[in-house]
Amino acid sequence: MRLLLDTHTFLWFIYRSPTGERFYDLCLDPKNDLFLSIASYWEICIKVSLGKMKLATDWPKAFEREMALNDIRWLPIEPRHCRAIIALPHHHRDPFDRLLVAQAQTEKLTLLSADPNFGGYDVAVVW
Repeated sequence: MRLLLDTHTFLWFIYRSPTGERFYDLCLDPKNDLFLSIASYWEICIKVSLGKMKLATDWPKAFEREMALNDIRWLPIEPRHCRAIIALPHHHRDPFDRLLVAQAQTEKLTLLSADPNFGGYDVAVVW
C-alpha cells in the first residue's frame, strides 16, 4: 500500500506516540511505501514559527534522520495537486489537509490519518 502520512501521523510515528498497534504495523510493514507531503513540513514550520508547536532545536535533522531510517519519501507539491483542490467539496476548511486530499487523489495514495474530516472525500483513508 502507498501511504501518505497526515502531519499528525508523521509526528506520532517519529516520536513514538502511543497510538495503537495497527498504526505502527502499517508504518513498519516493508510492503507499504510511506510518503510525507512537503505541505506537512510547511505546516510544521508555520506552527513552530508561531509558537503553536514546540520541538527540539535540532528537529529538522531529527526529521531527516527518521525519514531516512524509515524510508519515508518526500512528496513535492505539483501544480496538478493544486488544481485538484478546485474540484474538492468544502468538507474540510484546513488548506493543508485539503492539499493532502488532492495529493492522495492525484497520486493514488491512501491517507493515513485519524482525522474524521477526510471521510467526506473520495479518497482512501486508513486508521
